[in-house]
Amino acid sequence: MVIESKFWQKVFLFCAGLTAGAMFCMKWIESDLLYNGKDFTILGLEISYPKEKVAEILTGLDDKTRTILGYHLSFDFAFMAGIFPAIASINMMARHKQTGNFVRKLLLAISFAQILAWAFDIIENSYLLRWLQGQSIGTDFGLFHFFVFTKWILAIFGAFTGLFFLFKKSRKTIF
Repeated sequence: MVIESKFWQKVFLFCAGLTAGAMFCMKWIESDLLYNGKDFTILGLEISYPKEKVAEILTGLDDKTRTILGYHLSFDFAFMAGIFPAIASINMMARHKQTGNFVRKLLLAISFAQILAWAFDIIENSYLLRWLQGQSIGTDFGLFHFFVFTKWILAIFGAFTGLFFLFKKSRKTIF
């Protein structure tokens, strides 16, 4: 049990480093994401901007900003390769501290759910890259948002649940 827990700690540390490195790169180039002299955000493209504004931004970018956004989305793939396994490893470390069978199964299921969140993030980025290359958004915007929101729900729920049980004092439970 101790060996397996140490394994997940090493996985977490590697993934945290990968996540931090990718975040640094994305943050560094974020200030160059400009449309008509005003900045725009990846979160805006993912969540808050309406379809018309996303289409306007992605079709109206100059070549420099288009390239930078492409780099940002590429770094996001590295970020994904760190963040989702990191969340899964937090849940696996928390799982090893628990004695209750239900909680252990829950944490294992949440760890596996990060694979789905990762896949949805890849799909989300693929949509953005296609739209960036000039493909029309069409009717895909609703499906795009399904992938975005599901990814966020799985990742946030996974992170909070894993951290809660990781730092919670373990005690004997009946289930």
